[in-house]
Amino acid sequence: MSPRWNPNPDVITGRHVVHHLHVHSVFVTKYRRKTMTDAMLTRCEEIMREVCADFGAELKQFNGEEDHVHLLVHYPPKVQLSKLVNSLKGISTRLLRKEYDTHVRRYLWGGHFWSGSYVAGSRGGAPLTVVKQYIENQKRPVG
Repeated sequence: MSPRWNPNPDVITGRHVVHHLHVHSVFVTKYRRKTMTDAMLTRCEEIMREVCADFGAELKQFNGEEDHVHLLVHYPPKVQLSKLVNSLKGISTRLLRKEYDTHVRRYLWGGHFWSGSYVAGSRGGAPLTVVKQYIENQKRPVG
């Protein structure tokens, strides 16, 4: 690279690749049940941040409402998005059901937490600040 080039901190350079991959994902609770509380969203963010780190990815933004969560993830090209999503949903299901068992059982049964589907969209031409602001402005449950 030219010494005059001002690098963008979000653009990652590797030995054979330069990448700037972000995905905006949405996970919905099973049956769209209003399961999530503020404390659960906080814990879910912690769990998902750790899972992303294990994949060499970074959770840039997280928020949600009672029945869904939004994530903005910066990830390397070696990561298969479907495997990352599978781990995010699987590990968060296991830990949230374990840690909030009594609460979750009022809404969900059969070992499920998330719907089987998910949204994964590239941010397209929208600036990251716009996507981050959209996620930030979710109507998080109070208390």
